[in-house]
Amino acid sequence: MAWTPTAEDDRRFLALAIEQARTSWDEGGVPIGAVLVHDGQVLGAGHNQRVQKDSAILHGETDAIEKAGRLRASVYRESVLYTTLSPCIMCSGTALLYEIPRIVVGENRTFEMAEDLLRERGVTVDVLDDPDCIALMERMIAERPEIWSEDIGVETGELSASADGARAAGAEGSDVDGAGR
Repeated sequence: MAWTPTAEDDRRFLALAIEQARTSWDEGGVPIGAVLVHDGQVLGAGHNQRVQKDSAILHGETDAIEKAGRLRASVYRESVLYTTLSPCIMCSGTALLYEIPRIVVGENRTFEMAEDLLRERGVTVDVLDDPDCIALMERMIAERPEIWSEDIGVETGELSASADGARAAGAEGSDVDGAGR
């Protein structure tokens, strides 16, 4: 990768992903945002739009990659994906397909499903443990548990009120086709 982001770059691009997450929340959706960055330039920014567009697959990461448009393989292979929440199997699969070498995650306390898979495939996964990202997801789980459970492929009754319970629900949903965020 020609461009080497600094810690300041990581915070700046994660802040853009957080803006996307807040947009989704304000629209009544799941507060997860992402940006795809190449050589210090944002190629695509997106947010979870499953509720807004009645979509089964429009997560923050897939929306950002979609909005970046069709790109040469070499561009993906030199890009960084910034996301407010640890990616699900579907979003991880998309990153793996396009060989995105690094993913910067805002938080993985409330949900973590596929980081080991990404690392096993050579992707660098850096978790920033960002308090704004944590607060967004804790609010989501508390205020809209039915939407959150749908998003990760479990029934609302399977969710626990605690963040650990939400993480466990995500892990339980990991063996369900299409489960994830």
